[in-house]
Amino acid sequence: MPFVSQYGFLPLSAAPGKQALYSPAQCASMDAAAPAFGVSIEQLMQAAASAVARTVQRHWPQGAVLFLCGPGNNGGDALVAAQILREQGRVVSVFSLVDPSVRQGTAAWAQTQWQGRWESQCPDFRRFSVVVDGLLGAGLDRDVEGETAALIQALAASKVPVCAIDVPSGLDGASGQVRGVVAPATVTVSFVRYKPGHVLYPGRALCGKLELAEIGMPAPALQEANTWLNEPALWHAHLPQLGAQSHKYTRGHALVVGGERMTGASRLAARAAQRAGAGLVSMAVPPSVWSVYAGALDSIMVAPLDNTLTTDERIRAWLVGPGAGLGEETRRLTLALLATGRPCVLDADAISSFAAQPQELWDALHEQCVLTPHAGEFARVFEEAPDRLEAARLAATQCGAVLVLKGADTVIAAPDGRALINACAPPWLATGGSGDVLAGLVCGLLTQGMPAFEAAGAAVWLHSQAALEFGPGLIPEDLIEVLPRVWQRLLSRA
Repeated sequence: MPFVSQYGFLPLSAAPGKQALYSPAQCASMDAAAPAFGVSIEQLMQAAASAVARTVQRHWPQGAVLFLCGPGNNGGDALVAAQILREQGRVVSVFSLVDPSVRQGTAAWAQTQWQGRWESQCPDFRRFSVVVDGLLGAGLDRDVEGETAALIQALAASKVPVCAIDVPSGLDGASGQVRGVVAPATVTVSFVRYKPGHVLYPGRALCGKLELAEIGMPAPALQEANTWLNEPALWHAHLPQLGAQSHKYTRGHALVVGGERMTGASRLAARAAQRAGAGLVSMAVPPSVWSVYAGALDSIMVAPLDNTLTTDERIRAWLVGPGAGLGEETRRLTLALLATGRPCVLDADAISSFAAQPQELWDALHEQCVLTPHAGEFARVFEEAPDRLEAARLAATQCGAVLVLKGADTVIAAPDGRALINACAPPWLATGGSGDVLAGLVCGLLTQGMPAFEAAGAAVWLHSQAALEFGPGLIPEDLIEVLPRVWQRLLSRA
């Protein structure tokens, strides 16, 4: 079975290598820089418009086409594309949201390219096989209001197929959030690189089929990226390497702390650490439930949880939180583990126990720590924000550790500003215990010496691919059982 594409639930074209995600601001800077390297803004617009026209011809080869054109360069792309299709013999109508005299710069040039007539009022959408949305661009930073909002709402209500230029109008290309109203697209054509808003929800669900067009952006104009799709190309070189003389001690010893009541959570995490490749995995558990753990685990060593835990120099990485219980004891233990300076994964209760004292946690963390909160746990110790990417990035900077903000669009953020967005998690991964497995995978990779950011990215990807491998009906134990097949294919890559 071939690898399930990174885009298993995201209709992107599969492309090898690292795939950067550029913010709308970065894209605007690249457009502005292009003329210095011999490519004019008009040439870029012509290429973008040609890509839009090709998309329309490919998906809707027959019927009339309506272009909705806004005042900026998004509307300019639409106007040039409309003329291209008109010259190819298509029946094309153009409705401008603004008086033509309002357009400036490259958009004004685009207006001179349109040789057809202008619709004096917006026609009935149902007359057309497709409506091309060129109203608003990806850099939208405020809610859509007034006539524009009414037009977008009417388009959405019509149920007519929509081809969006760059993003559906009303969608924030930086965050994937809806700015008031949006008309979901059937197909979205973007240029040069995808944007975070294409892969973060709800944007991902609103873009329809995503297509990426190269438009001749000169390589020197490309910005340095700090956000990427989470793919093996980003961390494959950091994966643990086994040699002919490797043994259990060279592969590292991980320790998972178990709780007194919810014993299954930490056991799942410990088994996942094994599947991640840790040579040895131990559990430290309350003496009162030692027999519960010992009777359920074969190859994982179980020891009573006591004050000597942090003195064991053989332990390379810790995991605390799954099933640990909320309160002072978990907080105290977490601080003790962090004080060792060794890699540490904090999940669930190990995070939430600091709700009243988040600064105490932040002060204790270091760069080889990974936090794996879901949205609720995140909100207890960090500032919430609709923009998940920037919220995770800010939190990682605040606390000085790698942060994995779990969800359908999991974000992995490093203190230095780098971030990954995972785009291949299937919906059946949303089941109790799957987060414990993820925490265990991170711990197992840290134990073998992977850097924290790369270990987090690899663990999230492996976790998602295991879920895709198994399919619907998955329970957390299934993730652990199918991981060897995912590993085999991953390690067979050149």
